[in-house]
Amino acid sequence: MRSSTLFPRINKHSRVLPTRLSASVTAKLDGQCVPPSNSLVEFGAYIGGKKVAAGGIPEAVSLVREHNNDSPVPDAYVWVGLHEPAAPEVEWLAEVFGLHPLAVEDAIKAHQRPKVERYGDSLFVVLKTVAFLDHEVLTASSEIIGTGEIMVFVGPDFVVTVRHGRHCPLADVREKLEDKPKLLSRGPTGVLHAIADHVVDKYLHVADLMQAELEEVEAAVFAEVSSRDINRIYQLKREMLELKRAVGPLQTPFNALPQRRMIPSDMREYFRDVGDHLSRVCEQVQASNELSDSILQAALARSNALANEDMRKISSWVAIISVPTMIAGVYGMNFEHMPELKAVYGYPLVICVMVVACTLLHRAFRRNGWL
Repeated sequence: MRSSTLFPRINKHSRVLPTRLSASVTAKLDGQCVPPSNSLVEFGAYIGGKKVAAGGIPEAVSLVREHNNDSPVPDAYVWVGLHEPAAPEVEWLAEVFGLHPLAVEDAIKAHQRPKVERYGDSLFVVLKTVAFLDHEVLTASSEIIGTGEIMVFVGPDFVVTVRHGRHCPLADVREKLEDKPKLLSRGPTGVLHAIADHVVDKYLHVADLMQAELEEVEAAVFAEVSSRDINRIYQLKREMLELKRAVGPLQTPFNALPQRRMIPSDMREYFRDVGDHLSRVCEQVQASNELSDSILQAALARSNALANEDMRKISSWVAIISVPTMIAGVYGMNFEHMPELKAVYGYPLVICVMVVACTLLHRAFRRNGWL
């Protein structure tokens, strides 16, 4: 059985949900601060696990609050989705739903650290989104992992999602929930679970792709190492750190989320399942990050070994060439009394000496592994 209230243990000091909006809020609803179509992705009123028709956000809020006040089981809520809204649009929704000013400020500025915070009888959750970017031509400045953010305000009768970045849209999550009334009937915390599960699944997908990239680079390290290969490894290392910054900070607050009083008892096992997936992602990212360190060190060591090998080859050839150079230099001084200077076979003899000396040096260097 589902809990009779979405957020249990709300005391007498908790905010009372009005059946009608206040005059100040109604005035703003009718003003010019209503979120325009370019930032308002979608909204909906959901009652009893079904979406009901509403002409606008004000009507949706009124329908939901009237139903919750008249029903013994307050299972109605509003879900508003925004994409990169301006400050007045978020402030407008803050007055409608009673959002905390500090959370509103974070939602407007974006670039926040993943976290879960409580403000009164509502939760504010920040999730980092990640996506694996494909490039036709990969350069040193190309991004492999794109990041964004999803801020989720969860209250007794509302869910407000503010998304920054073009990655990880929530249209699929909304459609999935609307196709399954049982999922919708879980209330605002059910929507939060669906969003978190969707984001963590993206983490797993990106982590698997990054691990495949690292394994491919690892296989190529000992085949042929060049400066381009090392740049590629360093690029992957940089992107792994970006993924670690997105995933790591969320683990602790999200694992503690099922113990919060604001999460209904029948939803806690779902959040624990998402927490287990998140822990798996963190372990995989940590392992991949350590693997990238090992690959980078191995590539540098391999590159240094190849450089030393090249230097030995160059030094060997310089030593071989120095013999005929030295002999030719002596004869080039034009001394009057030189060995075999006027002999008939003097020139071929000197050439033979050069060839024999060079051959002996070449065999010696090959025997020692320098050539």
